[in-house]
Amino acid sequence: MSRPVYLIIFHSPIFAAHWAFWIPSYKNEVAGSIGKIINVQGSPSEGFVHEFERNYDLSTTSRSYSLKLLCMVGEDKVEDDSSEVYSVDCNPRDVLETVALGVEAPCASLRPFTSDDPTGLDVCLYCFNGGCTGDRQHAALHYATRNHPLVLNIRRTRKVIVRDEPPQKISKLAIVAETEADRYDYETTVQCYECNIDNVDKSAGKLSKVVEGVMRANTFARQEEVKAWEQEYTSCEHILTLQQEAPRQIESQLLGHCSLCELQENLWLCLQCGNLGCGRAQFGGVSGHSHGLEHKNITGHAVAVKLGSITPDGTADVYCYQCDEERIDENLGLHLANWGIILAERQKTEKSLTEMQVEENLRWEFSMTDEDGQELKRLFGNGFTGLKNLGNSCYLASTIQCLFALPQFRDRYFLPNSELPNIDDPAQDLETQLRKLGDGLLSGRYSRPDPDAKPSELSNDVVYQKGLAPAMLKHLVGRGHAEFSTMRQQDAFEFLLHIFKLITRSKHNAPLRDPTQSFRFVTEQRLQCLNCKKVRYRSDEQDNISIPVPIRKLPRDSASSQDDSGGKDEYQSVTLKECLDSFTSEEHVELTCSACGSKDGFSKRSLFKTFPEVLVVNARRFVLINWVPTKVDVPVVIGDEPFLLDSYKSPGQQESEELLPDDANETALAFLANQDAVQQLEGMGFPRNRCEKALHATGNSDANAAMEWLFAHMEDPNIDEPLVIAASSTAPSGLEGDWGRHGASS
Repeated sequence: MSRPVYLIIFHSPIFAAHWAFWIPSYKNEVAGSIGKIINVQGSPSEGFVHEFERNYDLSTTSRSYSLKLLCMVGEDKVEDDSSEVYSVDCNPRDVLETVALGVEAPCASLRPFTSDDPTGLDVCLYCFNGGCTGDRQHAALHYATRNHPLVLNIRRTRKVIVRDEPPQKISKLAIVAETEADRYDYETTVQCYECNIDNVDKSAGKLSKVVEGVMRANTFARQEEVKAWEQEYTSCEHILTLQQEAPRQIESQLLGHCSLCELQENLWLCLQCGNLGCGRAQFGGVSGHSHGLEHKNITGHAVAVKLGSITPDGTADVYCYQCDEERIDENLGLHLANWGIILAERQKTEKSLTEMQVEENLRWEFSMTDEDGQELKRLFGNGFTGLKNLGNSCYLASTIQCLFALPQFRDRYFLPNSELPNIDDPAQDLETQLRKLGDGLLSGRYSRPDPDAKPSELSNDVVYQKGLAPAMLKHLVGRGHAEFSTMRQQDAFEFLLHIFKLITRSKHNAPLRDPTQSFRFVTEQRLQCLNCKKVRYRSDEQDNISIPVPIRKLPRDSASSQDDSGGKDEYQSVTLKECLDSFTSEEHVELTCSACGSKDGFSKRSLFKTFPEVLVVNARRFVLINWVPTKVDVPVVIGDEPFLLDSYKSPGQQESEELLPDDANETALAFLANQDAVQQLEGMGFPRNRCEKALHATGNSDANAAMEWLFAHMEDPNIDEPLVIAASSTAPSGLEGDWGRHGASS
């Protein structure tokens, strides 16, 4: 029997059609809708590779297609896959596939990669949405979905800047709100998609003013950077109330090196007593042993000035160790004169802290070195794309990178062959922004050396990649939040819980699933009366655990250890297993037994009733110092070797155990909905089952969050079914080293 070979053409309203071979499978000598596709996949910038899609079901595809019979081949040339499971590979299994591999797939374009596509960026002149014009044609997609035909096409090339004049004196740490026009040469044209005109007259009507406004505007990322880095310096009470010791002349030879070591740079003069100590070591090569800080810890003298930064006009680095901030001393001249130092005779010999920070922020490339000053190895490729710091955004970058290293988030948001949601405002849509970020981090498209960057002075190797600036995602997830909407430093664990809540509220159309479900599990708390031995069980569903970290100070038995630590307390490292043992250990609580009335108390222990696929662990490394919660630097060691969690699994109620009266009928996992929120939702007309489901999914917090979830899940087939919380194990009980690291937060 001969087998037909078809040309299958997948159509698109905006993209070029995708052509492939289609060979239907035969069952009982009858061809059905299931078969094999032979094609190439990729992009002009990345190149293409052969793919064999087996057991592809045409009846389930949402893509528009047409078939054309090409030829008939012998049955011995085609082999059907017997597994009946869809799969993709590039290994030939029959003669036809071997012949297909003989036709070379298109390689990557010979056009060199640049950070900007040569075809430019199209900015919609109706809603100012930006869309690429290269391989993926998102500008054309915007026209097809929104019917906004008029766009401003912007192409840019980097200007060569020659800095032949001395920079202006720096008075504050800030990034100037410059426009992109200050750094690039631009070429702009107005185009019309509907009329297929590539060069519309920009002087016609209101076009000139609109185009001028677009070109004058700061980018979204630049607006966020300006907010991030603005930092004015002020004085403080410790400088204003500074009481100096009796005046004396400090000999010049005593100003040449630290009083506790031989370091001759990065020297800080205590303005209260005249002691000279070295500062902190600066990442990137500036030496320091923190003897200035040690002097403050011993004497309580808080205010110091960096000797090498003093200028004749009265400016210098002044630091308050008590405030742990850089400050301004309006009476610096008088304070220095107390120690025989005359401002007019001083010459600046070292960079100030402000200059070093601004210099780093304005460089094309940050110098990435390890503790020994050696250049870090540069990595490129799929999954090796960095995120730019938007200003105090390390918490966001570390959290996002960890999440997208997990298969649950990769499978949910990295969908290169699926169309984006049809949304009026993509910048305000969480699904679009997470998929955009997933594509950027995982595709490898942006993991290339930055062509605009200069090589580091420390290495002649290739430059670093440019990195992605997640400004839109940061603005979207932080909108309306008291902390994450600001540019201040935040806690990574709190941000993780916040983004979990937002993802849970959003809609996940089948077969896509909510990735946060992989983090959920059930803990079971067991209480036992110490007198009558009756027990009570309570189950709680959660998506993280906060574990106590044992605090054990290391002895400070030598002067060298004090020098190395800079006067700070050091703590013994602990293992993750120690922390889990402490978290699940039995403890005594003072309660009155409802069965026997005894006040002897109860033993309490919490164990896992089910395990998640990914366990999020928050290490509580805080101690009370003078009644103030203070974070301590305790290393938590997570080894690479797996260890079983079986000992942390709750055995549940035993046959020999008798339940306390109040709990005799409450052994099942229960969820108590926020009654105020339920009443508000029911007042809006939502059925109770829907209300409880929405509150359970959104953290049982408030009616507004639940209402948003309801509107996003109105079409769910089981929306009116009663809430059922599963109590069965959902994941194996082994904990791998990498798995633990991805879930851990500190």
